[in-house]
Amino acid sequence: MLLIKNGQIIDPESQKEYQADLLLDGPVIAGIGTYEDDGTWDTVIDASGCVVAPGLVDVHVHFRDPGQLHKEDIHTGAAAAAAGGFTTVITMANTVPPVDTVETLCYIIEEGKKTGIHVLPAAAISKGMEGKELTDMEDLKAAGAVGFTDDGKPLMDQKLVERAMNQAARLDVPLSFHEEDPSFIKDPGINHGAVSDKLGIYGSPAQAEESLTARDCRIALGTGAAVNIQHISSRNTVQTIRAARQAGARVYAEVTPHHFTLTEEAVLEKGTLAKMNPPLRTEADRQALIQGLKDGTIDLIATDHAPHSPEEKAKPLTEAPSGIIGLETALALAITELAIPGHLSLSQIIEKMSLNPAKLYHLPCGCIEPGAPGDIVIFNPTETWTVKKFHSKSSNSPFTGRQLTGKVKWTICDGKVVYKDSEEVVHR
Repeated sequence: MLLIKNGQIIDPESQKEYQADLLLDGPVIAGIGTYEDDGTWDTVIDASGCVVAPGLVDVHVHFRDPGQLHKEDIHTGAAAAAAGGFTTVITMANTVPPVDTVETLCYIIEEGKKTGIHVLPAAAISKGMEGKELTDMEDLKAAGAVGFTDDGKPLMDQKLVERAMNQAARLDVPLSFHEEDPSFIKDPGINHGAVSDKLGIYGSPAQAEESLTARDCRIALGTGAAVNIQHISSRNTVQTIRAARQAGARVYAEVTPHHFTLTEEAVLEKGTLAKMNPPLRTEADRQALIQGLKDGTIDLIATDHAPHSPEEKAKPLTEAPSGIIGLETALALAITELAIPGHLSLSQIIEKMSLNPAKLYHLPCGCIEPGAPGDIVIFNPTETWTVKKFHSKSSNSPFTGRQLTGKVKWTICDGKVVYKDSEEVVHR
């Protein structure tokens, strides 16, 4: 049995915060209260000065496995997740080959079981991620797919989108959409605006995201499907999602830490390390994203963890791939950029990084109560640290060298310590 003593428990499900000890018996929470460290426990963690919260759930990661193992694999990706406080991750389907068959899906599931955390794959919506024909969603769900997405590629055939939503509604699984109409884009990864003008390129206008978001919100309203609009970046997208939800659509929205932290100006300093799809936009967009988090329009904070090799990111701005890693800095960025300025409470952050993602994917985690899964993150909300190295196989982050507040100290999955930042764990 594992005993966590003296921590400040945050349970976003009950919206309660209190100091207590937490007892884990195998993979479940056995009790909450006061327990003596009398030598009877297998492991004791002193969580004094720390928050004890449900393990984080990331609904949007790229582990590049199978097919691009020079960037990441399931095991290094899972190690990065554990170091960031995540006990569950949803992997995207744009691997090589894509996750459009039961065989590829089962490979990810079996490798994920070896990592110590919960690695749950989403399967592709369309065969080959070509946007032309639906995958066998029923068979893929039966084999273990927790959702469906063609993330990385927008779906341009609206009739196929409607069929996918109808099928997803019948199967009661979420769909996640990458909303960027390529007909508006000349140079992906860089916002069309003042910075792209300075660089002499056209970039990617917000209209590319806003147009497809509006289309899919409308189709979601008609079909009743649960739809997640991924990595939103535009203030108009926030408004569209807010209106769709008010109209009754089951539309959810995720935002990445880099989109609520940085603006297009970061491209001038960080170059390709600040290139991502959709791109970083203006300060007005950033503030609208924060407001969307505050008023509940944006339900989820997800990393879009997208590893690339140094050689790939060293290419010229218009040639380098888009995307950055994010698992190991996500919680600290949320604390630094959202909690400390007073935009969100720690409980609200945990809700958007644990409870809400779990609810969207029908997972039993995201809360702290007897009988709940023993998936726990313990973090010091006031400790400052400098981003230096990563457990990920890649290091393409614009936050390297930056000082952040909020440090993950332990991550526990199924009642077992899968990451610890210090040696303050007592093993008997």
